[in-house]
Amino acid sequence: MSRTQTLDREVGRAMSALSAAAKRGLGDPALAELVMIRASQLNHCAFCLDMHLRAARGNGESEERIALLDAWAEAGDRYSERERAAPALTEAVTVLTDRFVPDEVYDTAARHFDQGELARLIGLVAVVNGWNRLMVSRRVPPGGYRP
Repeated sequence: MSRTQTLDREVGRAMSALSAAAKRGLGDPALAELVMIRASQLNHCAFCLDMHLRAARGNGESEERIALLDAWAEAGDRYSERERAAPALTEAVTVLTDRFVPDEVYDTAARHFDQGELARLIGLVAVVNGWNRLMVSRRVPPGGYRP
């Protein structure tokens, strides 16, 4: 059996439902795509990067902002404070370098997202990390996503 064929349909549907719920709660599809791109960069998931780059472009995201996302903290005013808080939290939740999300990162995000949005943002980061792990472990190549 090919690695790319080992995703259970029920698991895929559940992951898709969680992803859709988290995105709806953020209300900003472009920001959701930036979050998913950033996590996918950190996790080296080519399939998810390809998919979310296409979606970001489809939502009107500029090539400049997409290209600078890997260096968002140094990109100056290319991203709003809210947009900088999202990848900071994404990185902290994805990497968990210190085994927890630093208070400063969480508090900054909490200033820019209300309680419901923050819960959805963390949910979105969790689900994209799950998708990244499913795709990377199965070595799913980029280019196969069809909306």
